[in-house]
Amino acid sequence: MKIRRYKKVNKRLGFYINNFGFRQPYQLLVDGTFCYAALNNKINIANNIPRYLQGDIKLLTTQCAIIEMENLGPKLNGALLILKKYVIHKCGHEGKPILGSQCFLSMLGSKNENHYIIATQDRDLQDIVRNKPGVPLLYLHSKTPILEQPSELSMKAVKDKLANLCETEKIALEELKLKGGIVSNEEKPKKRKKKGPNPLSCKKKRYKPNLQTVTISKKESRPEVEKRKRKRIKIPKHVKEELLKIKTNE
Repeated sequence: MKIRRYKKVNKRLGFYINNFGFRQPYQLLVDGTFCYAALNNKINIANNIPRYLQGDIKLLTTQCAIIEMENLGPKLNGALLILKKYVIHKCGHEGKPILGSQCFLSMLGSKNENHYIIATQDRDLQDIVRNKPGVPLLYLHSKTPILEQPSELSMKAVKDKLANLCETEKIALEELKLKGGIVSNEEKPKKRKKKGPNPLSCKKKRYKPNLQTVTISKKESRPEVEKRKRKRIKIPKHVKEELLKIKTNE
């Protein structure tokens, strides 16, 4: 099961690396809900999450997230202590703190240019993050960390980006051809003529010979049968004379 899980993580991280420019160390924006779930399930975030993502990470939080945890009361002091260990990222709300979820969304912006990974158990924040392309979402399922698969919006953004790249490449190729004089504006490239079938792949037609021509040709080809000549029997003179004598006596 672990091997399959790591393969899924590699595939999902690879999607963000190849299409949105994510690099190590990965920047993890962690809120109080994630720390509270990790404390209850006895998960060491600093050790287990890098092992799960198979890479270096930076654990970040904001002043707004810490103040929100402090306002929730002493029951969350354990999670608060964990959250305060992480690097406090400047969020621009100093002096006027806002909710942790709103603070995280403002840091993401519309394109997530700083390549943050959001680590939260807040369901409302998770739903909003899913509607933002290029934002990985990490949460805990009991004792197992899960990097959610890319959302439909992220997949759509990548497809649109590839389509635009193909169009720009075509335009650039046409411009290069015009500059090189390969194709002019007035002259369009000639269409290729439709070629016939390959003669080697086609069977030759077999012509059936006429029976009449065959019979005539056979008759003509037969040599004429030479007539047999009768052999003449030569009779000696004395025999002839004897025969004549016999005829005359009769």
